[in-house]
Amino acid sequence: MKPEKWLLFFFKLSYFSLSLQEDDIVYYNAKDNVTNETEGRKNRIRPEFKEDPSFKNRLTSYNHTAVHIPTDIYDGSTIVLNELNWTEALEDVFKKNREEDPTLLWQVFGSATGLARYYPASPWMDARKTPSKIDLYDVRRRPWYVQGAASPKDMLILVDASGSVSGLTLKLIRTSVSEMLETLSDDDYVNVVHFNTKVNNTACFDHLVQANVRNKKILKDAVQNITAKGITNYTKGFEFAFNQLSNQNITRANCNKIIMLFTDGGEERAEEIFSRYNIDKKVRVFTFSVGQHNYDTGPIKWMACANKGYFYEIPSIGAIRINTQEYLDVMGRPMVLADAKEVQWTNVYLDALELGLVVTGTLPVFNKTKSREEPGPFGPSRDLGLMVVFFYEVSSLFSSFHFVAFQIGPNGYYFAIDPNGYVLLHPNLQPKVPKHFLHPNTSNMTSQHIYDTGRGFKAACVVEKYIRTQMIDRNTGNKTVETLVKSQDERYIDRGIRTYTWAPVNGTDYSLALVLPEYSLHYIEANLGDTIKQAMSFETMQQEKFEEYGYTFIAPREYCKDLKVSSNNTQFLVDFNEYIDRKTPNGPLCNLTLVNRLLLDAGLTADLVKSKTHTWNNIKQSSSAGEEWGENSETYDSSFYKRNLDNDVYIFTAPYINNSGYESGILVSKAVDLDINGAKLKPAGEVLKSSMACFMNSHFSPHIISSPQCKDEICGCLRNDKVGLDCVILDDGGFLLMSNQDDYITQIGQFFGEVDPVLMITLVNSSLFSFNKTYDYQSVCDPERETKAAAGPRSIYVPTIADMLTVGWWASTAVWSVLQQLLLSLTLPNVDDLSDAFSKESCITEQTQYFFENENKSFSGAMDCGNCSRMYRAEKLPNTNLVFLISDAKSSCLSSTGPDPCVLAQNPRYRKGPEVCFDNNADVSNNQNGECSECIFIIQCLFFFFFFFFNLTLISFLFAR
Repeated sequence: MKPEKWLLFFFKLSYFSLSLQEDDIVYYNAKDNVTNETEGRKNRIRPEFKEDPSFKNRLTSYNHTAVHIPTDIYDGSTIVLNELNWTEALEDVFKKNREEDPTLLWQVFGSATGLARYYPASPWMDARKTPSKIDLYDVRRRPWYVQGAASPKDMLILVDASGSVSGLTLKLIRTSVSEMLETLSDDDYVNVVHFNTKVNNTACFDHLVQANVRNKKILKDAVQNITAKGITNYTKGFEFAFNQLSNQNITRANCNKIIMLFTDGGEERAEEIFSRYNIDKKVRVFTFSVGQHNYDTGPIKWMACANKGYFYEIPSIGAIRINTQEYLDVMGRPMVLADAKEVQWTNVYLDALELGLVVTGTLPVFNKTKSREEPGPFGPSRDLGLMVVFFYEVSSLFSSFHFVAFQIGPNGYYFAIDPNGYVLLHPNLQPKVPKHFLHPNTSNMTSQHIYDTGRGFKAACVVEKYIRTQMIDRNTGNKTVETLVKSQDERYIDRGIRTYTWAPVNGTDYSLALVLPEYSLHYIEANLGDTIKQAMSFETMQQEKFEEYGYTFIAPREYCKDLKVSSNNTQFLVDFNEYIDRKTPNGPLCNLTLVNRLLLDAGLTADLVKSKTHTWNNIKQSSSAGEEWGENSETYDSSFYKRNLDNDVYIFTAPYINNSGYESGILVSKAVDLDINGAKLKPAGEVLKSSMACFMNSHFSPHIISSPQCKDEICGCLRNDKVGLDCVILDDGGFLLMSNQDDYITQIGQFFGEVDPVLMITLVNSSLFSFNKTYDYQSVCDPERETKAAAGPRSIYVPTIADMLTVGWWASTAVWSVLQQLLLSLTLPNVDDLSDAFSKESCITEQTQYFFENENKSFSGAMDCGNCSRMYRAEKLPNTNLVFLISDAKSSCLSSTGPDPCVLAQNPRYRKGPEVCFDNNADVSNNQNGECSECIFIIQCLFFFFFFFFNLTLISFLFAR
């Protein structure tokens, strides 16, 4: 794809008009209701929408463009009307671009005023999917706009934390800094410091850091902890800021340098600091006077004007959003003067119109009018400033590479990174809940590839850094490295050798890499030609032969564009057979390579089934076994199949467990190895699935007892032996597959660390198992919230007796407060219970996978349980991924709570009490006791009287309502 071919921009030159009225402009407002009329306004277009498969069945119209105007912008203002007028010509440009390049999806024009015009037209909020969505979209805050608005920036945000900014001003500063951070992209570097008489880093960063999502969140959270005290010392603050910006020993943007000062004002100009550190004015200073006050703003105005910056006022929260992004106009002026026309490419992000994960090419367009008195087509110019940004949004810049997926094998893949080293394209870049990917934690190439910490970890890291550097520098090369591979279901780790081959993507600043295992460097090409009809005659492909030969499943792929993939695999097979009978799949609508490979596999497996039928005669097969298979028909997405390819042994896979029980039985599988003229291939695999009951009975059935090799069940492992031995079989991920304990059988499929944590820790310490920690940057979590003390109704204020004895209390607002709380508790549900539907948020979660650490076969030892010890011995089972573990029973080493106290109470032990008892005295008079009792009685009566009076008042109030 060549951006210079389709990133065209022109418009019919129309000068700024002050006389334009709303009825003079005809356009489609994307926020107009899809079903209702447009409130009787004549200047609104009503497009005819149709569901579009290219846009995930979103309603679109290719006859019009749509306009989005932010909620806080008046759509009838003169400047908005003028932009609507001259951007109308873009409609023809968009249509022409799509004709030349049908792979284009959204084409969008964004203006510095917030107006966005996009093609094809589509309703902004689809009421069918998001009926209550609040529109907070502003084109100027989108990743592509922020990144394209100016060259990379090194920004130091300086926050005044003196005592004068306490209260509302400090709250405004905190919000302003958070909004300022949102104007930065991954190309920028930033830090936040606060000062009074001393200067402190606000977060844990002591230098500029990349302005990615993760670091910006840390800074935002830290800003909320700033407290106001002391007096202002601008000299110390700016000296600290200039020193951080001049630090040459850290990675930074090395382009624009900015200091952002947030303060309430002051009398100090810090001229000596500016003359010492910024005599050449290479650092721009922007100052913000925050809050409503009477302080002199003259000195901070001078700071900005004397250092090529701007001064802004933020008197209230409504001014924060617009004033914290105005500086981008100033920072864009060097791009205007240089007549920059370079396309910039963003990192992956979530499309605002629900298209999914996208990347964007951004081309800036500028207002080059130099004079205020001579307005250009964009309206009155404020010197040379960035006016608009123009971009195309595509769902996948690398869609042309998708067809090779079935040629590089299940464990082969390709990925792409941007100049920051962030992953744009990767098999693991698939957020589990896409709607929570609005602000994804940027995923580095390092986080997507894992290396063995015990086998040349440092060397592997060096190789990874080498590959990453080469790709960022847009070089071409290849490298082979030993790595750890996480399974599809993220439960296991396998060792494998991968060959990385990389090259730059022409027309972009991205780089693409192809990753292949050794067995995928070659593939079998099937050329059936005229034998396709003959291949379809295989009996194993016929539904009526399933009872005799077993079920046949075909991967649900797009073999032909006019052959619909069905969720019912048997029906899909029947449809496929009928399609081949009617048509020859060598036309443009069919992928002949896929069809040929499917039929080749059908022929090979047909011979395999017939040759092994006689060996299966003694195995009882259910006629419904195929219907109950339950595994994914797409082998490229099957975890057990992909694991087979990286292992030369039989792979046992533990069952998955849900709340209702086992989701699947135990799978046993092995890859088929081929060596063709020295080329190693693994084109297939065999798999056996066994139910839990069948698997257990085959190992604990009575006939095993009579085996000459074993005196008892499994050589001494008695069924449900509580005081003797625990016998278990674990797979290489530490998951339980079998046990002689009934208590363990219900936990088959669980991680053994949850079943017997002490023993699992011992196995790790003895180097039988090792583990690897990885991070999932695409997780979604519940937002942090305060804990609830109770689930009952919200408590109310209860007055004391002293309160009620005070006449003034009854005339105070406290009475009405109590009444209000009582009424609310009776009429409203618990507010905390209503908050259970909190929206999810993007987060990072830690994952741990276990694997066999070395090639040793036997392990033994003793574990200390505190009050006893347990002996264990482990043996890896040959040609499998299993380990047999025998140990002293867990129940034999449990701590005791001692004898039953209820039983002991029935037979109390002998004891001797005190010899003297003081329970009465003749000198204690009845009057003394009576006075005390009378006092308590009076207080009780008073409390009862006032409580009765209070309830009577409440009842009267309720009846009066």
